[in-house]
Amino acid sequence: MTTNNPRFVSLLTRDTLALVLAGGRGSRLYELTDRRAKPAVYFGGKFRIIDFPLSNCVNSGIRRIGVLTQYKAHSLIRHLVHGWSNFRSELGEFVEVLPASQRTTGNWYAGTADAIYQNLDIVETLRPKYVMVLAGDHIYKMDYGEMLAYHAEKGADMTVACVGVPLEDAKGFGVMTVNDSHRVTAFDEKPANPQPMPGSSDTALASMGNYIFNTDFLFDQLHKDAANPESSRDFGKDIIPSIIANHKVYAYPFRDPTTGKQPYWRDVGTIDAFWEANMELVSVDPELNLYDETWPILTYHRQLPSAKFVFQDPGREGKALDSVVSAGCVISGAAVINSLLFSNVKVHSYSEVRESVLLPEVQVGRHCRITRAVIDRGCQLPEGTVIGEDREADAQRFRVTSKGITLVTPEMLGQKGSASVG
Repeated sequence: MTTNNPRFVSLLTRDTLALVLAGGRGSRLYELTDRRAKPAVYFGGKFRIIDFPLSNCVNSGIRRIGVLTQYKAHSLIRHLVHGWSNFRSELGEFVEVLPASQRTTGNWYAGTADAIYQNLDIVETLRPKYVMVLAGDHIYKMDYGEMLAYHAEKGADMTVACVGVPLEDAKGFGVMTVNDSHRVTAFDEKPANPQPMPGSSDTALASMGNYIFNTDFLFDQLHKDAANPESSRDFGKDIIPSIIANHKVYAYPFRDPTTGKQPYWRDVGTIDAFWEANMELVSVDPELNLYDETWPILTYHRQLPSAKFVFQDPGREGKALDSVVSAGCVISGAAVINSLLFSNVKVHSYSEVRESVLLPEVQVGRHCRITRAVIDRGCQLPEGTVIGEDREADAQRFRVTSKGITLVTPEMLGQKGSASVG
């Protein structure tokens, strides 16, 4: 069978175990991750970030999935139980939560490699031919079957998915150097001076945090790493640099097979990046197509009534323009413009919301003006609240980013937040 044979790819995906790393805080999101891990952060009106790698697995034919959790995982685990527990166990399918349970030591996960190492007993029980390690905190749609076929065709020990990122942003990624056959010759984790990729002066080849290993090879490398007292137990800092000289490590460029262009991929790891990625979705033809029936993004969503827009009196017209409005929302005599509203948001009369992202259960009182803001779940904005018009005044109460985006949480308003509704 050839690697472009669908049957060949389906055999590869069936013999693969996906392990999604979902324990990170995402500290650059500041208060937005005070109550939840980064993979549990909301995105796109009804999803959580974790839904994207999980949906990629299912759409790719990978149906044995473990989600490794650690930091403030309650809302993430609850979401997984509600939305991702309907697999057929009798067919060997599952999405299982793998919390940091200190199997090998008395410590929590010390790094990405240690997270996998502490779960090797589970991997050994399942005995997959391949282990796919996935970052749980990026927004993208990707056919992992194509990457598996590439890995098999190259006869690789390890394959690293990669994207091109602007040189000035590459300091936050693992940056690779490759030869003409895409074999990795150097790997620098978060370098101070990232080097551009061949043929470019302003773009670096960055790791997506997605890896494929031959299972036996992974076992050998993790045991070696665990025995090294100098290791920080991380794939990017320790494992990959130690194996590229003597083992077959290949880079897999994330490209559209039809156009050859790099598809949509976002690391929404800052307040500005989170706001921008959500704002992209309200455009007429966003790059990320969430209406694609051939590659659905799956999630758990409460059964709620349809969004409602009421009143059409002069100066008190309920409307939303160039916006995404989710189920359960009521726009009551207010205007929502170029904004994205999650479920159960209520915007009351004479208020205006512009260029903003409102997470679930937000209440906007009467006569409010909200501009270029991210309002966290459960916030109750009092009547007459103005956000986004006076940066200095906003900075005294809320968090304002360098690009002028204002983050508001219940605690900043003197209201009680709860981890149970993270």
